[in-house]
Amino acid sequence: MAVGNNTQRSYSIIPCFIFVELVIMAGTVLLAYYFECTDTFQVHIQGFFCQDGDLMKPYPGTEEESFITPLVLYCVLAATPTAIIFIGEISMYFIKSTRESLIAQEKTILTGECCYLNPLLRRIIRFIGVFAFGLFATDIFVNAGQVVTGHLTPYFLTVCKPNYTSTDCQAHHQFINNGNICTGDLEVIEKARRSFPSKHAALSIYSALYATMYITSTIKTKSSRLAKPVLCLGTLCTAFLTGLNRVSEYRNHCSDVIAGFILGTAVALFLGMCVVHNFKGTQGSPSKPKPEDPRGVPLMAFPRIESPLETLSAQV
Repeated sequence: MAVGNNTQRSYSIIPCFIFVELVIMAGTVLLAYYFECTDTFQVHIQGFFCQDGDLMKPYPGTEEESFITPLVLYCVLAATPTAIIFIGEISMYFIKSTRESLIAQEKTILTGECCYLNPLLRRIIRFIGVFAFGLFATDIFVNAGQVVTGHLTPYFLTVCKPNYTSTDCQAHHQFINNGNICTGDLEVIEKARRSFPSKHAALSIYSALYATMYITSTIKTKSSRLAKPVLCLGTLCTAFLTGLNRVSEYRNHCSDVIAGFILGTAVALFLGMCVVHNFKGTQGSPSKPKPEDPRGVPLMAFPRIESPLETLSAQV
């Protein structure tokens, strides 16, 4: 099979890298699963004051009763950047001017005789794969923060239902460290101890910022001068409203949402700038050779030019 100049043949190195990346991805997904679906990591029991007004907000109900349910949130977070990247890469590949630059930046790789990876497929897999890794990594960071801090939600005392007639609660300034003082539903109390940072805020801002960085870094057509800012500001505004919804429903404190925004922003910026290099190709365009400095060239190397005086003398 004939291949062009931008083709690179690899028999062992590329499959090895792919295997390592798959192992890392599988480990990240498995760790996120243990945080989300098992009781492997116990939440820290944080103390409280029985008369703390910041923890006496009304119980908003389960997460499924929220205006933004977890199912809707996760589907939108995963589908929106994936669709933007997929449509953007296919559109740029079929545009002649951008396709030439993509082929110049990317090397077509032949991994032995098993598969053929063209620039379009490589970029889609790389950008979506990094996005998925960052999404699970953000979820792990959020769950780790919630488990370690055990920060209480604004409605904690409402679901905790402490025994206010006990000796500990009768003193207004008595700090309660005893978790057994709560008389409410243990499962609801367990979820009420996971407030910092806000998971909805972290995941939403990560997804929105990753999609925004992709749009601003890759789409360079002149007809997108108005569409780009509208699409970018729309995704960022949606993430911001998601965080505000958590505060308005008394599911998180303002500090929890701000911390979630900072965490998601940090992960998105790190992956976008340091891992995928602002969504550029792995091989940049060839640089132009610098002109040679004439001061470092010997005089004998310059061509000799005959002067008019020498020509006149030779004729005489």
